[in-house]
Amino acid sequence: MESRELQHVEHGFGPVWDTDSRVLVLGSMPSPKSREAAFYYMHPRNRFWPVMAALFDEPVPDATAEARRDFALRHRIALWDVIASCDIEGASDSSIRNAVPNDLAPIIRASRIGRVFTTGGKAAQLYRRLCAPVLADAGFDTPMTPLPSTSPANARMSLARLVEAYRPVAEACVAAGCRES
Repeated sequence: MESRELQHVEHGFGPVWDTDSRVLVLGSMPSPKSREAAFYYMHPRNRFWPVMAALFDEPVPDATAEARRDFALRHRIALWDVIASCDIEGASDSSIRNAVPNDLAPIIRASRIGRVFTTGGKAAQLYRRLCAPVLADAGFDTPMTPLPSTSPANARMSLARLVEAYRPVAEACVAAGCRES
């Protein structure tokens, strides 16, 4: 196995959201495949999109940024990441150092986001440490729910278990009246 070194990485692309967004799903930092495609959860073995499709009883959106953006916005889900830049080894969240957070306040202020979900333990940890205090100082008290990672590195979680773990995303959408009938 080839040894990798930490490299400084910039996020490279912006959030997916609009003024009708009700739920914000935050990862830690896009994987190299996602950065290459300039969109979220684009590694072919990442299970994020199959999980979302199962939650909303729809086919998995095509593996294009446009189809996936449309899916998220249609369900009033905003997508972004906790980190704007960091030092990281490949896609290893456990290697993240020197994380600089994204400023979440502008999109929360300009939308109808009432709930934040983080995907993976590192995203939840960094959100609590770097983002929550800034949001609180800005007057936001948006609840955050940590979810397991959909990364292929989280092999212990089956697709069925991930769908159950992510059910609160769909429930938050239904509660906010954003799920299409």
